[in-house]
Amino acid sequence: MKHTDIKTVLLDAGKVGEDVAVCGWVRTFRDSAQVAFLELSDGTSFSRLQVVIDKSSLTLDPECTKLGASVAVKGKVVKAYKGEGNELNAQEILLLGKCPAEYPIQKKRTTLDFLRGIPHLRLRTNTFQAVFRVRSAAAQAIHRYFHEHGFYYINAPLITASDCEGAGEMFRVTTQPWNAKYASEEEYFKNDFFGVKAGLSVSGQLEGEVAACALGRIYTFGPSFRAENSNTTRHLAEFWHVEPEVAFAELPEVIELAEDLLKYLIKSILDECGEEIAFFDKFVENGLREKLEHVANSEFAVCSYTEAISILEKKNSEFKFPVHWGSDLQSEHEKYLTEVVFKRPVFVTDYPKEIKSFYMKQNADGKTVAATDLLVPGIGEIIGGSEREADLEKLQTAMRERGMGEAAYAQYLDLRKFGSVPHGGFGLGFERFVMYVTGIENIRDVTLFPRSVKNIM
Repeated sequence: MKHTDIKTVLLDAGKVGEDVAVCGWVRTFRDSAQVAFLELSDGTSFSRLQVVIDKSSLTLDPECTKLGASVAVKGKVVKAYKGEGNELNAQEILLLGKCPAEYPIQKKRTTLDFLRGIPHLRLRTNTFQAVFRVRSAAAQAIHRYFHEHGFYYINAPLITASDCEGAGEMFRVTTQPWNAKYASEEEYFKNDFFGVKAGLSVSGQLEGEVAACALGRIYTFGPSFRAENSNTTRHLAEFWHVEPEVAFAELPEVIELAEDLLKYLIKSILDECGEEIAFFDKFVENGLREKLEHVANSEFAVCSYTEAISILEKKNSEFKFPVHWGSDLQSEHEKYLTEVVFKRPVFVTDYPKEIKSFYMKQNADGKTVAATDLLVPGIGEIIGGSEREADLEKLQTAMRERGMGEAAYAQYLDLRKFGSVPHGGFGLGFERFVMYVTGIENIRDVTLFPRSVKNIM
C-alpha cells in the first residue's frame, strides 16, 4: 500500500496542510463525546503519530481501536495541538488486520522476561524498537568506520573444518542420518558431505588473516557460533562478530585501533539515536548518556595482566572467585577493575599463554602472549584481540601443546612460510556492544531470536 512513513509525517514541517496516507499499529485509543484519538506506530520513529478523529464526520469501526490492530489512515497533516511536530486529522480509516483482546503485549505484564517468550511480537514495544534502531545504526557505523579508514570488507565462510579457538566448542555440520553407523570416526566423516569433519565457524579470524596478508587491512562482520554451555546473561550460541585484521601491525596498534573504533561507534550512536538513548537513560540505565559521553571523551587505561592480578589479589577476600597468577578473570574481577580501580574502560594485556588461544604471539618472557582484552564498566570483556604469532615453529609448538592436528590448518600455517609478517586484530562482540550503549543487561534482549542453551524459539 502506498503510504508515507510516520517519521516523515511527524517531523516534516513542509507536510502541514498535505493529504497523506499512513499505516501502522494501534498503540493507544482515547475516546470522548466529540473526538477520538488513535496513536499509531509503524516502526520508523520512536515517537507515535496522533490521529484525531472527528466523530461527527467519521464513523469508526470498533476493531480499529483495539490495541495491536493494524490500520491505514488517510487525512490532513496539521501542526500538533500540544508539543512539537505534527499530527493527522483523519478523513478515512481502514482496518488492515484485526487484533483480539488476548493480544499479549499489555502494560501490566510486559517485563523483559515475559517478552522473551514472545520474540515474534516483542519488537512492537518501545524498548525493543529502540534497541533494534540502535543496533541498526551501530551496524551502519561499523561499515562506515572501516570504509573511511581504508579497510576491505571480507565475508568469511560460516562452514569450516578448523576450530579457530581450538576449544572444541563447534556445532557440527553434517548430512548423515541420526542413526548412521560406521566402524570408525574416520569412515563416518569420509562418508559425510564434505568428506571431513565440519562445523559452524566460531570466528572469521583465520580467514581474515589470510585476506590481511594480501590486502593489508580487512574486516569481517557476520555471525559466529559457539556450542559453549554458558547459560548466562552475556553468552549466546549464535552471535555477531566484528573482526578487523591488519598486516604489519603489532599489539600497540591493535589497541589503538580498538579504542578508536569503540569511541567512533559510541559517538555515532549519541549523534544518531538521541531519542532512543534518552529513553534508555530514563527507563533502563540512569546516567547512560553521561556514561557514554565519558567513555567517548576519555583515554582508555592500559594494564598488564600481571599488574591486574596484583591489584585484585589485595581484595581476594571480597571475591567469590579469588585470583592468582594464571587464573582467568571472572566478571566480578572485570567489574572491580573497570568500575572501582580505573573508572573507565581498560585494556588488560600480556596474559599467560596457557589461558589464551594458540595463535597469539608469544612474548620474550616465554610465559605470556601479546594479547589484550578491553574491559568496560557494566559488561566486562567487549573486545578480545592480539598480535598473531608470525613464527612458524612457535605456532606449530603451541598447536602441539594443545593436541591440535595441523592438517586442518595447513593453509593458515602456510602464511608463516611465504612472506610472514607481524599482524594483529581483534573481535568485537556486536551484541555486547549493543548492550553497553543501551544499558540492556541481558544479551537475549539485543538480538532478534536469541539462540542459547536449550533455547531455539
